[in-house]
Amino acid sequence: MKMVMAIIKPFKLDDVRESLSDVGVSGVTVTEVKGFGRQKGHTELYRGAEYVVDFLPKIKLEVAVTDDQADRVVEAIQAAANTGKVGDGKIFVYDLDKVLRIRTGELDGDAL
Repeated sequence: MKMVMAIIKPFKLDDVRESLSDVGVSGVTVTEVKGFGRQKGHTELYRGAEYVVDFLPKIKLEVAVTDDQADRVVEAIQAAANTGKVGDGKIFVYDLDKVLRIRTGELDGDAL
């Protein structure tokens, strides 16, 4: 089992959600986060005063999938979130040791 975590631009969330649904993903966790990478933030003007916005709004997606779904999920996220500009985000894939569905007690693949 794999955990796929992606950091994307907020306006791409609906496209990514649709793309994940198309590849058979039944659940996703979405968190509003702030951060920066090579994009480094930007300068804004508010009431005549200039200030630096270091942390930009982003969306963090977390999807637990079986090993055979992981590559398709990564490809779906990449295709849907890509704008070709700096700040599109990153995708991280890591192993899950154990998954338990609280309500039924199902384990691992059955719990997904």
